[in-house]
Amino acid sequence: MSPDPITEQYRFDRDTRVEKLSDGEFTATLTDAWTTFTSHPNGGYILGTALNALRQNLSQPDPLAVSAFFLRPAAPGAVTARTEVVREGRRTATGQVILEQNGKEIVRATATYGDLTPDPAARVLTLDTPPDLPAPEDCPVPDEFADRPDGLGIAHSVEYRYPTRPGWLDGEKDGRPHAEFWMRFADGREPDVHALPAMVDFAPPAVLSIGEFTTITVELSVHVRARPAPGWLACRVFTKHVSGGLHEEDMEVWDSTGTLVAQCRQLAMLL
Repeated sequence: MSPDPITEQYRFDRDTRVEKLSDGEFTATLTDAWTTFTSHPNGGYILGTALNALRQNLSQPDPLAVSAFFLRPAAPGAVTARTEVVREGRRTATGQVILEQNGKEIVRATATYGDLTPDPAARVLTLDTPPDLPAPEDCPVPDEFADRPDGLGIAHSVEYRYPTRPGWLDGEKDGRPHAEFWMRFADGREPDVHALPAMVDFAPPAVLSIGEFTTITVELSVHVRARPAPGWLACRVFTKHVSGGLHEEDMEVWDSTGTLVAQCRQLAMLL
């Protein structure tokens, strides 16, 4: 598949690019530009690469629902994606993708795609509101974020703006696992429906507020609700239950017009 001369100016598009090997099979290269506190590539970034392969074979344009199981930690390097079309319907198309590295599965995901073209006649009911945040330019940038530490690749690829300095940066461990903040790609790439299933996992974990710095995703479910408008994304991330070495994390993503564009829940393991 030839590169897109427009989108491949951006890191996310370059780093999730896939090459077709045969019908339903693709190859890609994971980079170190999305590593997290665990030193492994971020799960959302890995999922974004897998879905970039899957969508090549589906007739519908937009991801609606994605469920991904993370089976092993990934590392920067070559991966293979094997895709399968499960069903092509009139309004939706469903497929499965398996991402392998060194002959072992690292991610298995199922996704249903549809068409998120706005329908003026569709019913709309919204019982919540986006995060009430100062403008991004009015949010302080902690030195730890501005310095973009070595070894934390995602800090170089994604920008965050919090309304106040997060307590976990100063070692506080008695906070509430709930945060609201702005987020965008650091190189100016605008959000779209193909980036959202990755971006819902880009948030610093809410459990940082209770002193848990190492958490890995077991399963991730994403609902993409609308095509986002250009600009910063307002995010809300929270955890309500921690037990048995596991916790859930919910995330909402709202675009610059105040529209809910993505929701996510994941089950994660504390290490």
